[in-house]
Amino acid sequence: MGLLDGKKGLVFGVANDRSIAWHIARNLIAHGATCGFAHLPGEKMERRARKAIEGGGVVDPFLVPCDASNDEDLDRTFAAVKERFDAIDFLVHSIAFADRTYLKHGNFHETPREVFGQALDISAYTLVAMANRAAACMPNGGSIIGMTYYGSEKAIPGYNVMGVAKAALEACTRYLALELGEKGIRVNTISAGPIKTLSSMAVDGLDQIFEWVEKKAPLRRNVEADEVGKSGVYLVSDLSSGVTGENIYVDCGYNVVGL
Repeated sequence: MGLLDGKKGLVFGVANDRSIAWHIARNLIAHGATCGFAHLPGEKMERRARKAIEGGGVVDPFLVPCDASNDEDLDRTFAAVKERFDAIDFLVHSIAFADRTYLKHGNFHETPREVFGQALDISAYTLVAMANRAAACMPNGGSIIGMTYYGSEKAIPGYNVMGVAKAALEACTRYLALELGEKGIRVNTISAGPIKTLSSMAVDGLDQIFEWVEKKAPLRRNVEADEVGKSGVYLVSDLSSGVTGENIYVDCGYNVVGL
C-alpha cells in the first residue's frame, strides 16, 4: 500500500528531468499517485516534458499544453483534466518566470513596469488562477502546493524581481488557505534551497549561492531535488492533514542561519 494510492492530480512545470516539478511528480507516483502534466505550448516543450516523464517510467502520460498566463488555456486545461480524471486530489504549481535581463546583480531598481508585472502574473497570480479552477475539481478536498525560495524573505543579490514575485506567491498561499480551507483544500508552499534547473540558471551568481549555502547551511551541503520531491509527498498525503497556509523549508537548514 502506498501513501497516495488512489490519489490523482495535475503537475505544472516539468520542463526536463532536472525540473523540481518532475522530482515531486516522480515521488508522488512512487507512492501510488496518478499524475497528469501541463507543459508550455509547443512541440519542443512537449518533447522535453515527455522525454523526462516517459524516461522516468510513466507509460503513455497524460500531457496537456498550457500557457498559464492565458485564462482560456487554463480553462481548456482544467476541462481536459476533469474529463480525464473526473475529480483530482492535488495540484502542483511549479512555474515561475522573470526576464533574465533583470536577474543580475545591482539592476533591480531598473526593472521596467512590464517586466515586474509579467513576473508577478506568471510566478504568483497563476497560483490563484489555478487554485480557483482546481477547487471546482476537488469535491472531496485536496492539496495544492506552490514552489518558492528564501529570496522571498531576504534580499538575495541577482534574485531581484523574482524575490518580489515569490513573496507575492507566499502571500497568495495564505489567503488561498484561508478561503479554501472550508472546502477541505489545503494550500502550502515548499521553500527549496537553490537547485540547478532551467529557471534557476537565469539568476546571476548562482554558483556563488551554491558555494555559500554549502559553507553555512547546518547540514553543510546543498539540498537535492529528490528531497524536495519527498516533501511534496508529505504535503499531498494525509500525513499533513492538519497543515495549511504554511511554508515548508527544504534547504538543509540554511534559512535558520544568521551569519
